[in-house]
Order: sequence, then C-alpha cells, then structure tokens
Amino acid sequence: MQNQVTSLLPLLFFIVLMYFLFIRPQQREQKKRREMLNALKEGDKVVTAGGMHAVITKVKDDSLLVRIAPNVEVELQKSGVAYLVKQ
Repeated sequence: MQNQVTSLLPLLFFIVLMYFLFIRPQQREQKKRREMLNALKEGDKVVTAGGMHAVITKVKDDSLLVRIAPNVEVELQKSGVAYLVKQ
C-alpha cells in the first residue's frame, strides 16, 4: 500500500507544479483583464486588438463607442480592447 502511495507522489507533485506555473497565473491575468474592461469609462484612451488608438465616447453593456478620428466614431466590443493607454 505504501509503495503505491510513494509511486503517486511524483505525479501529484507534477500536477501541483503545473497548477502554480500555468493555471494560477493565467487566472490572475484573466481577472486583471476583466477588471480593466469593467472599469473603462468615457474619455479613456485605448488601443484596440487591431492596433488602432481610440478614445471612448460612450460605454454600453458589452460594447463601446470610440472615436478613432475627428468626427469618426465606431462601435467596438469591449473584448476588442487590447489595453488601456496610461495617461
């Protein structure tokens, strides 16, 4: 019985190691991104997933109205925001 438990220890160690090296950091990043998307507000400068720089003019539930040039506004899914530009 103890031999079986001893043989499972490396596998258990490997699973715990994978959790701390891959799964947990990814969950942390997803949480930070979700918080960033929920905190977007009018006037924020963002970069879209396509690389366009834009300014948020209106926030809706799942989308944003962004200005990409003077007098040019487009609707963008919140998930299309790559990151918030630091001001």
